[in-house]
Amino acid sequence: ALKDRPILSQLGMSIWYSFGNIVGYGVDFHVSTSAGRLVTAGLYMLCLILVATFTANLTSDLTISKTKASEDYFLREISANSRSFYSVQTQNELYDRLLDGTIDAVLFDTSTAEYSINNIYCNLTLIGDGFNKGVFGIVTPKEWLYGKDLDVNILLLRESGELEMLRKKWFQTNHCPHSYETSTSKTVDSMRGLFLVFAITTFLSLLLFIWSNRSIFKIYLSERVETKRQTSATLQCIPLACYLQCAFEILNKIKS
Repeated sequence: ALKDRPILSQLGMSIWYSFGNIVGYGVDFHVSTSAGRLVTAGLYMLCLILVATFTANLTSDLTISKTKASEDYFLREISANSRSFYSVQTQNELYDRLLDGTIDAVLFDTSTAEYSINNIYCNLTLIGDGFNKGVFGIVTPKEWLYGKDLDVNILLLRESGELEMLRKKWFQTNHCPHSYETSTSKTVDSMRGLFLVFAITTFLSLLLFIWSNRSIFKIYLSERVETKRQTSATLQCIPLACYLQCAFEILNKIKS
């Protein structure tokens, strides 16, 4: 495909062929020699490795956040490197500073915080979901006689759901009085926009129906006006007694 072209054209087409195979685009001509096929195979392997490496690095840079301490995260993401946090020494001091308004929020262990706000500090609450979750272990002596029995029993407790029941009983059960209950029901005021849109849509549909059948409505209205005019002229000519008699007859027909 290139042997009949000038040297510069061959060079340009070779570069285009290499670029097209590396990026996976391909070109509009194919090689027919063994050397060309070997070069193509090398380009395919190079393309595979380069694309895989680039994709892995890009994914790592975009989606994988590096582990940071809570204080570093607060400084970087929340306070814009301004050290506006308050240091406390004990748990009791932590809750006291929350209650007196010295601090607005704390980063704390989820289980301990759940137990505290559900049993002791009823006017505090948890917000958001937990992060940076870890696991706890039980330290025992090496070659402990009851080590295997402990592992088996812990596994049995987990499989039977006993550990989850204990966690809910001691950490998630709320013993604080409910000063108010939040209603999730919808009120008419919250749905009035929906009803308004429906009313407007219905009104426009009615107008469209009348406009589409305007000739029929025009004839009907003309007949009604003419009938009313004739009825009015007839009633003006008859005596009052006849008028009352006609009215009673109409009422009797309506009732029947």
